[in-house]
Amino acid sequence: MNAFKIAYKPVGLALGAASGLLAGVAFKQTWKIIEGEGDAPDAMDEDRSWKQILIAAAIHGAIFAVVKAGVERSGAVATRRLTGSWPG
Repeated sequence: MNAFKIAYKPVGLALGAASGLLAGVAFKQTWKIIEGEGDAPDAMDEDRSWKQILIAAAIHGAIFAVVKAGVERSGAVATRRLTGSWPG
């Protein structure tokens, strides 16, 4: 692994954390639109149905994957523009 890739690691970690926070906000807003409720169901919510819990988990996973990929790709493109090298 070259020095550039090692130097990019902290940037990648920061982008990953930011994407997690952004995905959480996006999921909460999406859930409010879908269900009209404030809180999405948690796997341990006794009063929620399996269907509700699994749908919420699938939506959450999809949003997280899309946001994470978008943020990581944007970071890589920005890094290439600044340095001329692809970080991956």
